[in-house]
Amino acid sequence: METAADPGEDAIAAEWTADDDWTDEALALLRALRAPHRRNRAKQAGFALYCTLLILVIWGGIPSLGLFLQASMGADYTRHGPDLLAAMPSGIAAVGLATLLLAVRDGLWRGPVVPPRATTDWLLAHPVRPRPVLRPWFWLSCGLAVFPGLVIAVGGMVALGLTERVGLPAALGWCLAGAVCLPLLGVCAGLLVQRSPLAARWARRLTPYVTVLILALAVQSALAVAGHPVRWLERVELWSGPWGWAGLAALAPTPAAVPGGGLAAALLVVPTVVCLVLADRAAAALSLPLLRERARTAAGVLAALRTVELRAARLAVAGASGSGRQLRVRLPVPRQSWLILYWRDALALLRAPARLGRAVLLTVPAVLCAVLAHGTRGGVSWAVTAVALLFGYLAVAQLLEPARIETDDVRRASWSPYPFAGLMLRHAVVPAVLGLVLAAGGAAVVLASGGGSAAWLAPLAVPALVAAGLVNACRGAARRDLLYRSSQAAGGSIGTVVFAAWYAAGPAVAVPVLALPFSAALRSGSAGSLSQATAVGLVLAVALLRWAWVRAGKLPAQARPGTVGRP
Repeated sequence: METAADPGEDAIAAEWTADDDWTDEALALLRALRAPHRRNRAKQAGFALYCTLLILVIWGGIPSLGLFLQASMGADYTRHGPDLLAAMPSGIAAVGLATLLLAVRDGLWRGPVVPPRATTDWLLAHPVRPRPVLRPWFWLSCGLAVFPGLVIAVGGMVALGLTERVGLPAALGWCLAGAVCLPLLGVCAGLLVQRSPLAARWARRLTPYVTVLILALAVQSALAVAGHPVRWLERVELWSGPWGWAGLAALAPTPAAVPGGGLAAALLVVPTVVCLVLADRAAAALSLPLLRERARTAAGVLAALRTVELRAARLAVAGASGSGRQLRVRLPVPRQSWLILYWRDALALLRAPARLGRAVLLTVPAVLCAVLAHGTRGGVSWAVTAVALLFGYLAVAQLLEPARIETDDVRRASWSPYPFAGLMLRHAVVPAVLGLVLAAGGAAVVLASGGGSAAWLAPLAVPALVAAGLVNACRGAARRDLLYRSSQAAGGSIGTVVFAAWYAAGPAVAVPVLALPFSAALRSGSAGSLSQATAVGLVLAVALLRWAWVRAGKLPAQARPGTVGRP
C-alpha cells in the first residue's frame, strides 16, 4: 500500500546527530520498565507453546509411534507408497506456491515487521535508531513461519518412513530443506511487498493467476494419484522455482528421486540465506508512517477477532490489502421497477470480479470431490460428498455479498418498497441463477468426460446451499453470550461449540442433511435415488428460506435504539 513520507519527520531525522542518539539507554530503560509485563507475556507464550506441543504429541506423535510399532510387527503400509509418490511433485509445488502467496498477501495489509502501536506512535518518533527496534519483530515473524514448516517436515518423515521405508534421518533432512526455506522466503517476500509499492501492485495483479495455478497443480496431483500423471509437466514444475525445488529435495531419498535433488536443496538454502541477510538490513528502512498504518490495521483486526466479529476482520484485511477495489462496470438500467433489485445485485458482483473468480475456483474442487465420492463406498463416500457440498456452499457464499451488505446496516434498505424479510429473500435470486450456471457447467464437463446422470446433482444442490448462505447472512449481531452462558459439560464448557453452531447454522444444517441422499445417489446413480435426493434438496431449500425469512424479520427490531444491533 502506498504511503507518503512525512517531510517534517524526515527533516527532524536529518537534524539528529550522534549526541542525540539515546537508543541504547532508551531500550535499557524500557526493558527494565517492561520486565513484569515481559515475564507475563513469556508465561503466556510458554503456556501456548506447551498446549501446542501437547496437541501435536497426542494427535500426531503417539499415533505415528503406534503406526511404526505396527509396521515393526508386520503391518504393511507400502501399498500407499505409489500414491504418495505420484502426488508429491505437483502437490508439493501447490503447497509451496500457496505458502509464498499467503506470505505475500500478508505483506499487503500487515507484513512481517509490525511492532505494537506504542512502539510506532511513541518510541520510533524519538531519536532512536530503528534497526534495534524493528529487527526483533522480523526475526519473530521468521520463527513463527518456520514452526509449521517443522511440523510438516516431521509429518513428511513419518509418511515416507511408513510407505517407502526410507530412513527417518534422511527423510527428515531432505524434507526440512523445503519446509524451512519456503516459509523464510515467504517472509522475505512479504517484507518486500510491505516496503515497496511497486511490489505490492504486482502482488495484487498476479494473485488471481497464481491462485488459478495453485488450483491447477492440486488438480494435477489428484489426477496423478488416480493414475493419469504427466511426467514431462511434472519435471517442468519441479524445476520452475523454489516451490518445485522443495519437491525435488523431498523426492531425493525415495525410489522416485529425480536427478538434481542435491542441487535443488542448495538452490533453496543459498538464496534463503542471502534473502534473510538482505531482509535483515531492509527491515530498518521501513518508513514510520507505513509502520503506524500497519500497526493500526493489525490492532483493528485483532480487536475484531477477539470480539468474534469475523466479518469485520475480513473487511478490514480486504480494505488494507486493496482487495476491496471495484471496477467501473455499467449495466443498462431496467425499465421495469421490480427488476431494479436484481440489477443492483448483478452490478455489485460484476464490479467485484474477485468474488466471481473465487466462486468459479471453488466450484472446481466441489465437482472433483463429487467425482471422487462416486467411486467410494460407505462412510468415506459420505465424508467426501460432505466436502464437495462444503466447497459448493463456499462458492455460492461468494455471490451473497449484496445480501450481507444489506444486513450490515438495515437502514440501507430504506429505499426498498418491500419488507426487509421479503427483500432478503429476493437477494437470493441472482446468486441462485449464477450458482445454477456454474453447477450446470461443472455437470456438463463431467458428462462430457463420461460421467453418468448423477452429475446433474450439482445444480440440484444449489437452491439449498444458497438458502443456507442466506440463513447465515441474516444471523444479526454476534451472540457472544453463547460463549459464556452455555451449560458445563464433563470435559468443560461447550460455549465455543454452541457459538460455532449458531455462527455457521446454515451450512451446519444443509451439508449433513444433503450429504446422505446425495452420497447414495452418487454411488448408485439410479432414478429412485436421484428423485429422493432432488426431493430432499427442494424441501431443505424451502425450510432454510423460511428460516432466513424469520431471521431477517427480526433484524430491523434489533437495530432500533435501545437494542443490540450489528455495528
